[in-house]
Amino acid sequence: MPYLQDMIHRLEVGPWFRYLRISLSCLAVVLLVVGYNWRSFRNLGSVEAMDSAQVARNLSQGKGYTTLFIRPLSVHLVKARNVAQHGAGDDDARLKGMHPDLANPPVYPCLLAALMKVLPFKYTVDRTHPFWSVAALRPTPENPRQFWRYQPDFLISLFNQILFFGVIVLTFFLTRRLFDPIVAWTSTVLLLGCELMWRFSVSGLSTMLLLLILTALVWCLVLIESEVREPKGGHGRLFLLAAASGLLVGLGALTRYSFGWIMVPVLVFLMLFAGARRAAVCLAVVGVFLLLLAPWMYRNWNLCGWPLGTASFAVVEGTPIFPESRLARSLQPNFNGVSLRPLIQKLLINSREILQNDVPKLGGNWAAPFFLVGLLLGFRNPAVRRLRYFLMSTLGMFIAVQSLGRTQLSVETPELNSENLVVLLVPFVLVYGVSLFFLLLDQMNLYFRELRVIIIGVFGLIMCLPMIFTFLPPKPSPVAYPPYLPPLIQQTGVWLNENEMMMSDIPWAVAWYAQRQCLWLTLDADAEFFAVNDYLKPVRGLYLTPQTVDSRFLSQWWRAGEHSWGAFCVNTIIRQQIPSTFPLRHAAPGFFFPEQLFLADRDRWRKTPE
Repeated sequence: MPYLQDMIHRLEVGPWFRYLRISLSCLAVVLLVVGYNWRSFRNLGSVEAMDSAQVARNLSQGKGYTTLFIRPLSVHLVKARNVAQHGAGDDDARLKGMHPDLANPPVYPCLLAALMKVLPFKYTVDRTHPFWSVAALRPTPENPRQFWRYQPDFLISLFNQILFFGVIVLTFFLTRRLFDPIVAWTSTVLLLGCELMWRFSVSGLSTMLLLLILTALVWCLVLIESEVREPKGGHGRLFLLAAASGLLVGLGALTRYSFGWIMVPVLVFLMLFAGARRAAVCLAVVGVFLLLLAPWMYRNWNLCGWPLGTASFAVVEGTPIFPESRLARSLQPNFNGVSLRPLIQKLLINSREILQNDVPKLGGNWAAPFFLVGLLLGFRNPAVRRLRYFLMSTLGMFIAVQSLGRTQLSVETPELNSENLVVLLVPFVLVYGVSLFFLLLDQMNLYFRELRVIIIGVFGLIMCLPMIFTFLPPKPSPVAYPPYLPPLIQQTGVWLNENEMMMSDIPWAVAWYAQRQCLWLTLDADAEFFAVNDYLKPVRGLYLTPQTVDSRFLSQWWRAGEHSWGAFCVNTIIRQQIPSTFPLRHAAPGFFFPEQLFLADRDRWRKTPE
């Protein structure tokens, strides 16, 4: 009996209580991860996620930094560069082999490639299941099995969730250094319960990696400010932190090019608060940053003549000159109409939309108003006061860069896209918002002490309501259809040999799921199609999905002209006749018309074993 009482005492007030609390917290986190993945996981549904994944797989398989997702713009740039350097050749566009990737910065695909080397990625879907149509999404008594999740997509999501937990840990220790422990714990819980962050973690995008880099960068700036105010490690430590800051900015820029613009707020912060050696510190940051970027920019320059590859043209995409995805699908883009006026219009229109929609929802909940008001408070800690200047300037820079860099990717997936830079400030939005909440709470006259705990609990519950609703019915499907159905896409790749090329309106998905070289749909089904098929490389298959078939009739079918892909769909699907000059005249049986269409140069499916 005394032994039992001693155990109860240790659990209540002794050292065991701490271990019990830690164990229960870890169990709660594990249950949250398992529950969220069971309820809300979705296969990759964005262009950038599938594009990065297929580049990473090529890298892990020893094929170099190459891509199976071929953009006509990339073909134009590579061909023009090779002709200028070496004269006309047999394969100036580099389509007969592996085409070099000019769209993705290297850090995130390299990390995914290392992950693919370590973990058992299974890229092939079980084709004993009759995935001949979108009916595979709906189980029947005759066919009870249903495609649910693609294993590589799930492993990539788990990797990003690990990065998310790294962000949570760094944010906790940073907040505990700057604020009270209660602010640190509350901010950590709210960040863990932020539904927007969880959606980004399962999207397959590089956002979680960028969040980790940005949090580490803020840590470095806080340490630099502290070292200048209260020197502890000498000038060597100061310059070491400056070099680490430049390294982090460089890694962020090589993860997402637009992130490199954060160098401007970093330099402004250092010029204001780096002390007497501010000039030398800034030079160290810029020097390391440029030293890290130089080899990659030289590689792109050598391949296509542009240091950032196809991303160099993001600023003109989405303007009246190149609406939607017209530039990326152009074999012969005309830049004569580019001027300053449409760029200013793009900046103003997109900035207004970001300020109206993205900034008010900055924390994924109601934390944004607390954050914006909290920035105006006079904090006693000088590090907290100075850090807010960096955050405010970074927010302004991200709004401008995101406005100018906005493309069709932001239209197709308005929130979960790689062009969303504002979302990177979510952890700091929560931290400053929670600090304001506790400042207001301390000024309240509460009748009893327990009421404070109740108010904090209600505050956390309200902030986490979007996350709580994800666990309520109905349960969403993890399949991102339309237009992505991995088994059906993978079946189209079986009909082509490894060195043959397909054309599709979702080439990123064909490259990832089917592992076949796929050219993005050209601007028309006549001149530009035959410019590829006759002079660059034969197109052996055409795969159209609801991305094209379900597009707008008037603006995207009728007004696009008689040789548009919309007119092609009308003739092929509605009139049941393929243009006489079109080389792909054999339709795959079993594809669900009119949602899916696959045309080939011959009856390839007859030779494919079931």
